[in-house]
Amino acid sequence: MELKELTKFIQKEGERLKSFYNNCDNEKMILAITVKLNEEVGELCQEVLGNLKFLRKEKLDKHTPETLKEEFADVIITSLILVNQMGIDIEQAIEEKIEKINKRNNLPKDWWK
Repeated sequence: MELKELTKFIQKEGERLKSFYNNCDNEKMILAITVKLNEEVGELCQEVLGNLKFLRKEKLDKHTPETLKEEFADVIITSLILVNQMGIDIEQAIEEKIEKINKRNNLPKDWWK
């Protein structure tokens, strides 16, 4: 999937969620998505623990490489929905963060290319 397609999906999913949350105002929507993101991060943590076999034996059967991938995707999608709801240009934010990391580590701008 290309970033343009993902961006369109995120916008449409945000609209769907707004309808699901009874067209609440922007602040309530941001709060709801933030709480949802926290839930998704918790689920991802459980999957990581399960895949590392750091859970009780009776819980391990639920955790597979597929469910781990799904939880990573949930965290990313929910994060991007929150970014969109807050009006942040995520591409610019990531570029700026990469630049900051590169400067902090004395690396050239495009060292990974």
